[in-house]
Parts: sequence; structure tokens; C-alpha cells
Amino acid sequence: MVNKSANKPTQPSFPYATFLNILHSPLETIDLQALVDANTHPWYNQTLCQVNDSVVRLGVFHGEYHWHKHDDLDEFFYVVEGRFFVDLEGRSVELTERRGIVVPKGVLHRTRAPEHAIVLMVEGVGIVPTGD
Repeated sequence: MVNKSANKPTQPSFPYATFLNILHSPLETIDLQALVDANTHPWYNQTLCQVNDSVVRLGVFHGEYHWHKHDDLDEFFYVVEGRFFVDLEGRSVELTERRGIVVPKGVLHRTRAPEHAIVLMVEGVGIVPTGD
């Protein structure tokens, strides 16, 4: 997408509440339930902490994300509560509570939650959640 008036690429807008700021430092207690309870957005993604070169994010999801990929970094999804789907080209993987999956770098995917789901994600600190 190009903004013709400035001849510069523009970023598409997405209907997600994505917060890349790191909420907690090492040795701080993380209260997932308080964050879940405070959330009012159907697709909420908050970075909780950094562990070495990765971040741990909390997702509170209901609905679907767009198709995308990450060229250089893998993603790990772990379902804490609810049902969560990872759609891949040619198949869908259903994750129920206490199940997870790694989506390798370069793999086109879309995530979705048909009802309220709480998901933890581990990904490289430099990942752009909306894709490359």
C-alpha cells in the first residue's frame, strides 16, 4: 500500500490491541488473571516479559487474525484457557487447554479463537506480530 501524496509506503491498520511494551522486569510477579480481567478488547496482545532474546506475550482472543508469516523468527503458542486454531496452508490445528505448537519461520498462518481464549506466546524480541 503506497500513500501517493508522499510516495511512501503506509502501514495497514489492524483491529487488534497490540502492546509491545514489556510490562514486567525480572523477579516481578506476573498476574495473568488481573490482565485478563481488565481486558475489554476482542483481540488483545500484551508483552509480559523478556527472557534472553525472546518475549513472552499474553493473548486474550475472540475472533480471527489475518494471514501472515514471519520470515526470520519462529512463534510458540500455548493455550491456557479455551480453544485456539492455527490455520496453515492446507490444514488447521486445533489447540485446547494445555496444548501448544511452534509455527516455524516463513510459514504462512492465521490464528483464530471461535470463543474467548487465553494464550501465551513466546517469540523473538524483534518479531512484528502482524507479520513481515
